[in-house]
Amino acid sequence: MVDLNGYLPRYYEEIREAQAIVGADESAINQLNADIDDVLAQFFVDTATWGLANWERICGISTDETKPIDQRRSVVKSKMRGIGTVTVGLIESVAESYANGDVAVIEDNANYTVTVKFVSTLGVPPNMTDIQNALREIIPAHLAISYVFTYVTYDQLKTQFASYDAMVASGKTYDDILNGR
Repeated sequence: MVDLNGYLPRYYEEIREAQAIVGADESAINQLNADIDDVLAQFFVDTATWGLANWERICGISTDETKPIDQRRSVVKSKMRGIGTVTVGLIESVAESYANGDVAVIEDNANYTVTVKFVSTLGVPPNMTDIQNALREIIPAHLAISYVFTYVTYDQLKTQFASYDAMVASGKTYDDILNGR
């Protein structure tokens, strides 16, 4: 927030017209600074909002305004990461840009299969279709892709708790139970 009164002689503080002009200028400068910050934010995928459509255009992605902004950012980031020779590290990097968690990639060369295992996030990621499309785009066509998801099983719950009420009373989340916390 800009305060222009510090730049003026003190006798202007008593002149009502001068204060009105200074107030209008301060308002305009503050709005200009906010607009500059907003434009600067569009230069980075992680902070882009209205400029995300430009990132999608640059990456050759069709814009889908119905998707949440974080999912649109994930598509852009994966497209930017998915350049170069396809390695396990590249596949992990692309998948992790969507999953917001750790991914393990297992190669099964004998069966021409790549398995993508979501290890740190429970369940199916919300934008699984985007993940599948991005990986299908970078993984050679002769390789099949299988996906493995992590869930808390009934047996895991049963060994730790006598009943569902006992589990709720413990205050633990499914993630805590899965990771043995």
